[in-house]
Amino acid sequence: MTILLIEDDAVEILKFNRSLVKLGEAHELIEAHNGEIALGLLAENSQIDLILLDLNMPKMNGFEFLKQLRAHTDLKYIPTVVLTTSINRSDLKQAYSIGVAGYLVKPLKYDDYVLKIAALLNYWKQNELV
Repeated sequence: MTILLIEDDAVEILKFNRSLVKLGEAHELIEAHNGEIALGLLAENSQIDLILLDLNMPKMNGFEFLKQLRAHTDLKYIPTVVLTTSINRSDLKQAYSIGVAGYLVKPLKYDDYVLKIAALLNYWKQNELV
C-alpha cells in the first residue's frame, strides 16, 4: 500500500515509522506536514491507497483538509483515517460527517500504539479496493 501520513509532529512521524519497522510492514510512506502540502502531493500522485490524518495542524487543519479532499472528484474516495490525540466527541462526529473511514485515538503507551497501527494496517490490507 501507498500511505499518505499527514502529521506535523516530528515525534509522531518517527513513532509511526518505527511502528512500521517493528511490524515488518514494507508499505510506501509519503509524509506531509499539513493539509495544504498533502493536497499538493495528492495532485502529483493519485496512487495513494490510504490517508492517515492528524486533526490539529498549522496552515490547514485536518477538517479543512477533509472538506477539500471530499470536494475533489478524483480524490474523494481515498480512504482516510483520522489518527489523533483528540478524544473530543464533537471532533469524532465532525470527522465522520465529512466522510472519514475511521477514527483512531493515539494511545500514550508505545506498545499500545503499535497494536493499533497493526490492526489498522491489517484491516486495510484485507480490503480489495487498495
